[in-house]
Amino acid sequence: MRNLFFILFILIFVSCKEDVLPKPKAYLSLKYPAKSYKKLHFERPYVFDVEKNATVKDSKNNWLTIKYPNLKATIDITYRPIKNNLKELLIESEKLVFKHTVKAEQIVSNDFINESEKVFGSIYEITGNAASQIQFHATDSTEHFIKGALYFYTQPNYDSILPAVDFVKKDIVRIMETLRWKD
Repeated sequence: MRNLFFILFILIFVSCKEDVLPKPKAYLSLKYPAKSYKKLHFERPYVFDVEKNATVKDSKNNWLTIKYPNLKATIDITYRPIKNNLKELLIESEKLVFKHTVKAEQIVSNDFINESEKVFGSIYEITGNAASQIQFHATDSTEHFIKGALYFYTQPNYDSILPAVDFVKKDIVRIMETLRWKD
């Protein structure tokens, strides 16, 4: 018995040569596909580029849903013709953005102007655990108005979905840059 105790005692002290250290913080190694775009293939009063890996679902009233199945995300796009109601459409769009102030830490607005194509709008980045992290609208000020919103179909945890938000944000900027109105 004494020998067994002595052997265990030696094994415990001999086997522990290094100090135990906590593991360093790790970062997610997320890999996203290379960006590649195609023109929107639905007949609409507008056209823009869509990421090739996204799925576009047709809806009534010239609305669209751009789905990112691997990210569990969508960009919902609504279209409304302007009928002397531009001010109301802009107010409604901003109300939907600022509805997220309850959960948002910050809302940053970036204006977008493409005078040659008559595309005027704004992109709103919403930081924090809000339901939508990016919303945008665009208009030609006389006939056409679209609004879009990015949604993730998961409980919002901004730190966790930030890489995916940045990935889709590039597509939203591309939508705004390539948006053209049809007559």
